Amino acid sequence: MSDEKAAVTRRWVLVSIGALLNGAVALLVAIPVVGYLLGPIRKNGGYNSWIDLGDVSQFALGETRLASFVSPGAMPWDGATGKAACWVRRTQEQKFQVFAINCAHLGCPVRWFPQSELFMCPCHGGVYYADGSRAAGPPPRGLFEYAYKVQNGKLLIDGGQMPTLATSASVRKESSACTG
Repeated sequence: MSDEKAAVTRRWVLVSIGALLNGAVALLVAIPVVGYLLGPIRKNGGYNSWIDLGDVSQFALGETRLASFVSPGAMPWDGATGKAACWVRRTQEQKFQVFAINCAHLGCPVRWFPQSELFMCPCHGGVYYADGSRAAGPPPRGLFEYAYKVQNGKLLIDGGQMPTLATSASVRKESSACTG
């Protein structure tokens, strides 16, 4: 009996509590790391998520209009922040341009002004032509474009990732391959 009491000392209790706390912290750090590593194999949402923006007939030839969609990576608790928007411009019967709503300068949402046929950024005065190319102001380039395809009379965009310079070149290739 005296051997058992000698084994449970204050030092042993403090070391055990410290080990438990370190284990809990390690587990909390590991959860997001494991989620990141397993993220690409998630079935719903993620990369290569083609999102339906609606019937092609909704988008009149020569007009630019705002379309909204739920981001494929959105979680049920995201609420309004899980929604995203884009500008859709129909240039020909089966050809579209789908622009990210964000300015290429600092990401502020651009607005479309049909009277002047310009996109304008309210934050720093960035201006873009109707085709998304830079017109004036601080933006270093034109608006980013989503890859799109027309399938069964529906306009679909690749909403799995935010359009960037890296995806801009592939957008032009995919768009011409899908519609041509």
